[in-house]
Amino acid sequence: MADPSGAGRRQFLQAAGGALLLKPQTAFGYQANSTVEAGLVGCGGRGNWIAPFFAEHGGARVVAVADVIKKNLDATREKLRVDAGRAYWGPEAYGELAASKLDAVIIETPPYYHPQHAAAAVEAGRHVFCAKPVAVDAPDSRSFLASGLKAQSKGLSFRVDFQSRARPVFQEAVERMRRGDIGNIGMAQVFYYANRPWTDKSAPDMEPGLKRMVNWIGDRVISGDVIVEQNIHVLDMANWYLGGHPLKATGAGGRTSWAGTKSDTGDAWDHFAVTFWYPNDVHASFSSHQLTGTFSDLCVRCFGLHGCADTHYGGLVRIQSDDRAKTWTGAQTDDTFTGGCITNVVNFIESIRAGKPINNAPTAVESNFTGILGRMAAYRGGVATWDEATASTEKWEADLKLKW
Repeated sequence: MADPSGAGRRQFLQAAGGALLLKPQTAFGYQANSTVEAGLVGCGGRGNWIAPFFAEHGGARVVAVADVIKKNLDATREKLRVDAGRAYWGPEAYGELAASKLDAVIIETPPYYHPQHAAAAVEAGRHVFCAKPVAVDAPDSRSFLASGLKAQSKGLSFRVDFQSRARPVFQEAVERMRRGDIGNIGMAQVFYYANRPWTDKSAPDMEPGLKRMVNWIGDRVISGDVIVEQNIHVLDMANWYLGGHPLKATGAGGRTSWAGTKSDTGDAWDHFAVTFWYPNDVHASFSSHQLTGTFSDLCVRCFGLHGCADTHYGGLVRIQSDDRAKTWTGAQTDDTFTGGCITNVVNFIESIRAGKPINNAPTAVESNFTGILGRMAAYRGGVATWDEATASTEKWEADLKLKW
């Protein structure tokens, strides 16, 4: 197994500040029985899906909403029963919301905007709950990390919503691997196979910038491409299981012709094949496609000298070992997507109430760089290193030219 305290990971997390739970003396208290008030930035599908969890499961209130698409903003405001005076529209809406009277900001915008929105929230002294991935390029990944560290210094919670790490069955699988139930890990198989997650949502007369915005998930610059935006779920799990980040990668991939279909929009690739080299000579073969739903699965398998850990996002989680006493079936299915999200919401709100901030910015950014490393290798059609990926100065610019 890759050493979770290996030098590369130590250096990365030391540079990142490392701590996931702040020391009690740095935390500030929160008045007992007070209701946590949050604002939602991003009134699209996921924003509307997740926002009710804050009240239903966390006992918080969503008191403000913000978006650049007026139709979405108005519909979400009505759904969440937010006062009209707390609905913010336009390019500066996220900042106006963060500066208003509330405790926390929920960021559910396209990944391109996450660093900007997180920075504004932390600057305003707000706790942050953010969808993955954290950014689309290396400079903004570093910016997001800086916001996480600033939140830490201010005693603010800063949570990126990775669901697998919140689920007990995956936590136990990792613990069993850590204690050696499958022996030293030599290789891993990682894949994300799914149907195409987007179709053209634009109207015929829609301006080009707005068309890109409503179809953001298929837009490489706004989404980060599918290896960062979607596939990061299993890449994050691989890092967690193997106790660190890859040192280098080589890869390939591409985009299949979707001419004549409703999915013929954007420029994101729809398949990747990447080999990652982790510390201690552990190799992980990663592949993904978003071509067809005839075979869909999100899987991370780790193979050791004495067994295999076979884990599936939302599905089977088990360990098969040469030692029958160590063979274990944790779950045939798991409510990873919804259950993990609810747990993250509950833990986030409780951390605010208890005055014990939580912060997973370092590991979230580490997983983001893993996706960027794989993307860099695939675009290059050759080898890319971790140091190249994390030091890159290539800045992606959307330049939507939206009119207000």
